[in-house]
Amino acid sequence: MEKLLSKKRWYRLIPIVFITYSLAYLDRANFGFAAAGGMAEDLNITAAISSLLGSLFFLGYFFFQIPGAIYAANKGAKKLIFWSLILWGALATATGLVSDVKLLIVIRFMLGVVESAVMPAMLIFLSRWFTRAERSRANTFLILGNPTTILWMSILSGYLVDSFGWRWMFILEGLPAIVWAFFWWYLVVDRPRNAKWLTDPEKDDLEEELEKEQQNIKPVRNYAEAFRSRVVVLLCLQYAFWCIGVYGFVIWLPSIINTAPDGSMVKTGWLASVPYVFAIIGMLCASYFSDKSLNRKAFVWPFLIIGAIAFYGSYLLGTSNFWLSFVLLVIAGAAMYAPYGPFFAIIPEILPKNVAGGAMALINSLGALGSFVGAYIVGYLNGVTGGFGASYIFMAGSLLVSAGLTVVALKHK
Repeated sequence: MEKLLSKKRWYRLIPIVFITYSLAYLDRANFGFAAAGGMAEDLNITAAISSLLGSLFFLGYFFFQIPGAIYAANKGAKKLIFWSLILWGALATATGLVSDVKLLIVIRFMLGVVESAVMPAMLIFLSRWFTRAERSRANTFLILGNPTTILWMSILSGYLVDSFGWRWMFILEGLPAIVWAFFWWYLVVDRPRNAKWLTDPEKDDLEEELEKEQQNIKPVRNYAEAFRSRVVVLLCLQYAFWCIGVYGFVIWLPSIINTAPDGSMVKTGWLASVPYVFAIIGMLCASYFSDKSLNRKAFVWPFLIIGAIAFYGSYLLGTSNFWLSFVLLVIAGAAMYAPYGPFFAIIPEILPKNVAGGAMALINSLGALGSFVGAYIVGYLNGVTGGFGASYIFMAGSLLVSAGLTVVALKHK
């Protein structure tokens, strides 16, 4: 019965979750290709404003995480994500139509606002469908939407910018989210009890197992108590520093690669996709062994250390050897992505379901703040120094701090 149940859940839900989150990453990460493909020149955007635009998404993303998570926890994720898909698709498409930088600033901020609830809502959704022994893998298939999308988006965006310009890239890549919203609405139910494709015994078995897990978790009265807990505070800081490295890398990698000898946007697109191939492999392996061992910490901090060392190695190389530096960037990118599944399995295992969603939202919102800092400062350092060495050191240091905080936060876990 359990094997049959597991197969139904994986086949019915994971592809839907994966596609939905993939579209979110498509519409937030393609800005880097517009920045490298002539948008700054067309709109007379300075280096400082370009850095602000690249990072402003995360500021909007920061402010609305917790309200979205509370809504998803109390009302369900289905309606929330439906409207988010429509709104972020419309805003992403509108990015290709604007000629006023002030309006572009508003659109980038609002894109962050409407996407802010998606990650915590999805994590809450998965925690209601998958047990502890499955959760790292389920989370990984959700977050795989990030590197997988950036992989094919990098190649597609390179061709679109090269063939049609950055405006049509935004328009053509924004429309799929609006279309998919209606598939999401008809394919998803919030809870196992409402699923017509499960038998009553299968529903009972799943809900019984999930309820049994809750009995082994220490009760927490409310969000205020959860948010003050030592482990949540430390994981908020940990994730903020981690995201400094991740999104400094994601947003500005196309610009870094575009300096390669004989560079072109098509070549940039292909090269920018390579780190995400290895990121996918790393994420699948880390989540599989984390679920097998039920050890989360051991599959988080070592990867962050590897990422820090790879960034530092790129700094030491400087501009003397582009290709060796690129290999180190591939390693850094893969290492930063590998721990996502185990990391987001931690909170539902140590906090009860009445506060776990809000705690994950708080952690993710601090990650968004780190993403804002990373995207902005990396862009700023690249512009001021005229190279990438300073930003490599900045990202390496951030990952090193994140690794240390992981060990401290989960010392007794």
